[in-house]
Amino acid sequence: MSTITLILTDEQINQIKTTFRSEIQSKTPPYALFQCKLEGCVLTVYTSKKAVFQGNDAEVYASAFKKVEAFTTQAGSDEVGTGDYFGPICVCACVVTSENKEALANYAIQDSKVIKDEYIQEIAPKIMKILDYSLCILDNHKYNQVQKTNNMNQIKAKLHNQAYVNLSKKMTLPSKIIIDQFTPEKNYYNYIKDEPTIIRGIHFETKAENKYLAVACASVIARYAFLDCLKKYEEHYHMSFQKGAGDLVDQNAARFVKEYGFDELRNVAKLHFKNTEKLKEYL
Repeated sequence: MSTITLILTDEQINQIKTTFRSEIQSKTPPYALFQCKLEGCVLTVYTSKKAVFQGNDAEVYASAFKKVEAFTTQAGSDEVGTGDYFGPICVCACVVTSENKEALANYAIQDSKVIKDEYIQEIAPKIMKILDYSLCILDNHKYNQVQKTNNMNQIKAKLHNQAYVNLSKKMTLPSKIIIDQFTPEKNYYNYIKDEPTIIRGIHFETKAENKYLAVACASVIARYAFLDCLKKYEEHYHMSFQKGAGDLVDQNAARFVKEYGFDELRNVAKLHFKNTEKLKEYL
């Protein structure tokens, strides 16, 4: 468990209150303004404006409030849905300029994995009106076809590249382009070597969504698109779909197959996941 202490501005404190309002505890330690119990982190903000982040994910939450180098226009991309049995893979690439960075200051934008889905659904449409972005969605039916000849990293690499290709048709891409690294640079370009257009000059960095605003925004937009797709599945099939790939997902898949049949599963799930094999335990 790690502990990180920062001094925050009034604006940052208000951002925390807005983002994590449902996690603010009724009881607080002495001299504290408030305390939030988050997933993997307890955040305490004191009257002195000191913020203490404690927990395994302290760095993830604290990184959004650390001082960074002077901002320069940047493009960033991230993907959502690769670890979920149900739902598509969504990749977003977007550009953040110095000008629209100011407009984004009203929102506490971080990696979508540490933001509540409800808040993502609230802020993503607003972010999408501010930024130039490109969104690539690989639905489950198509995913199950291409997965037969492409591994997950190949699929992600091609989607990231296509998102940047699409974005480059809207505007001139900045010199600073970042991908939240999921594979080494050499492998990335090997995966897309046969693509008709290849975007180069990309900076690859792990945990980039916690270091670059463009990647964080891309993460939020991609998550919003993923949630929207699940919502459409639920409306079409009149049943809920669990996120992730755990035991509840197995049970969810079994209910789906009993209701709609196995062939229909290819339209909502990634069939090569182990969850498909586990279905026989429930059927």
